[in-house]
Amino acid sequence: MALLEQINNLLWGLPLIILLMGTHIYFTFRLRFPQRNLFRAIRLSLFSADETVSAGSGPASAGDENAASKTTRNLSPFSALSTTLAATLGTGNIIGVSTAIALGGPGAIFWCWITGILGMATAYGECYLSVRYRQRKADGLYVGGPMYVLKNGLHNNKLGSLYALCTLAAAFGVGCTTQANSVTRAASLSFGISPHPVGIALAVITGAVILGGIRSIGSLCERTVPAITFLYLFGCVLLLCLYRHQLLTAVVWILTDAFSFASLAGGVAGAGIQRALRYGIARGLFTNEAGIGTSAIAAAASHTKDPRIQAYVSMTAVFWDTVVMCLLTGLVVVCNMLYDPASTAGAAETDLTAAAFSHLPYVGDAFLTISLCAFAVTTLIGWSYFGEKAAEYLGGSRSIPLYKLLYIVMIYLGAIIPMHLVWECTDLINGIMALPNLFALWALRKEIRS
Repeated sequence: MALLEQINNLLWGLPLIILLMGTHIYFTFRLRFPQRNLFRAIRLSLFSADETVSAGSGPASAGDENAASKTTRNLSPFSALSTTLAATLGTGNIIGVSTAIALGGPGAIFWCWITGILGMATAYGECYLSVRYRQRKADGLYVGGPMYVLKNGLHNNKLGSLYALCTLAAAFGVGCTTQANSVTRAASLSFGISPHPVGIALAVITGAVILGGIRSIGSLCERTVPAITFLYLFGCVLLLCLYRHQLLTAVVWILTDAFSFASLAGGVAGAGIQRALRYGIARGLFTNEAGIGTSAIAAAASHTKDPRIQAYVSMTAVFWDTVVMCLLTGLVVVCNMLYDPASTAGAAETDLTAAAFSHLPYVGDAFLTISLCAFAVTTLIGWSYFGEKAAEYLGGSRSIPLYKLLYIVMIYLGAIIPMHLVWECTDLINGIMALPNLFALWALRKEIRS
């Protein structure tokens, strides 16, 4: 644990923070603020699969050049977006925000939010390149992601294999252990249920879906993700109404702490602006994955021919995930620290969100536990697809059944691993994955159009 913490402190020091934020800022200006098209992108994701964002048809992706027609077995743009949201909406928005505040102070929420605002441009570039350099298999299904961008765009199969290997490790780590561990902890605290039956139930439910393939995954995500997101946001709004007298003070506290050199978080562990940056950006990256490139894997599975269309649609995932959900969760937690300081005094770093939701009338802890479980299941399902494509890249189609079996087993094992170890491993994997993806983005930056 001490070694992991030292590595992460080095990895998530100023160099990587500057690289990530610099990339977000560069592509925001390079692509002339693609965030300005946010509402049009939301409309495209909901109502128009093949409408162009601007005049002209845009460049066709490599996999579409000889395609006579769309393959209906591939995902719609909305299904691809839902699969991305399934993988990103989860413990990062609930438990991750709690740990960011506990370790980085309330100011971490500001930097997490900024990461989301600027990260939309980076997510646009990732998804654009992924659709541009994806491949079409013999069965008509598209496969893509940063590993194919590195292979087909930069002709560097070694870096592509490195990224795929990191993605595979992240699927077992980020995709399995953080979700399963958070669910079992919540179930144990709220209902006194042992981690073992919870881990088994998660493995069975997830396995039943992922064995059905990408269409099964996309169909489930399209139906469930919007519903559970709306319910969770509704719960946050109710709590903010309860905390309405603390809301303005909470906002001022967040902004002040974000730029302070001495933590103002009282009993909450924090060490000023660098610590707020470290945990805010790390948790922001964990939850929206802008800079890691995993959302581009789902984007490549869309039947959309114009890379710009899917890039805009997929860009909205960062908005919903970080700009909306993480911000509301952070406000709820910080407001509760002002509203009921006793509920957070001595609380574990992962329990600040639970302390805030305990004040939700009538349902309280049960609402948060159910929301966490629902998000965790969809994240397990979404990340299973990312890992599957990485396994296929490394070992071909024959490796997929073994991967799925190992993934299901890891869900159970993740339920009983110590939580602090899980989060340290998550930060390590995310940091490593970002490097080859950012290299591809910078190397091919001139090919990205908005």
